Amino acid sequence: MNKPFIIGIAGGSGSGKTFFLKCFLEHFSTNEVCLVSQDDYYFPVPPDMTAEENKLFNFDLPDTIDHQHFEDDINSLLNWQTIVKKEYTFNNPSAIPKMLEIKPAPILIVEGLFILHFRKIAESLDLKIFIEADDDIALQRRLKRDLMERGYSHDDVIYKWINHVVPAYKEFLLPYKDECDQIITNNTHVADDIICITENISHQLREKVLGDA
Repeated sequence: MNKPFIIGIAGGSGSGKTFFLKCFLEHFSTNEVCLVSQDDYYFPVPPDMTAEENKLFNFDLPDTIDHQHFEDDINSLLNWQTIVKKEYTFNNPSAIPKMLEIKPAPILIVEGLFILHFRKIAESLDLKIFIEADDDIALQRRLKRDLMERGYSHDDVIYKWINHVVPAYKEFLLPYKDECDQIITNNTHVADDIICITENISHQLREKVLGDA
């Protein structure tokens, strides 16, 4: 069989990657596309890490990711092999991690903050999509997510944004923006705009990869 067509979707925190992916995946059936996320490859934090240490720990660095495992799983999917991976729950004690079974498909999506920084992964990508948003909009999205879904305080989110998130974005993602095939500015709160963009991309992929007329 032909090698799957691999799409890399990179974007900083609050850029709207999750919503973009949700819209994009709705254009395909489960046997046409599969997704592997960098977020599921964080190294486990030490079990004795205190809440204060966790607050100060910088998760926005490439060495917090088990990139070899990430790379190996991508290669397995490219070789039409199913992978099994435990979900990462962002140290949320109330969340029970699921076992993720990811089956190969003709289109493989790889998403995450450092996928362009990890050069072996970047060089394997057939299509690179960069998603960005203005800083104030991205921060508001980050606040909404971390306060509601991850149980962080407002001060914790602001501390991480200033000291971890923004510096990591500027050092490990922004330098690769110009090598991307498509740059999408996602400042809108109007779903139709992103749906239209994903529809156009998926139509092109159906013709190119899946052979749809």
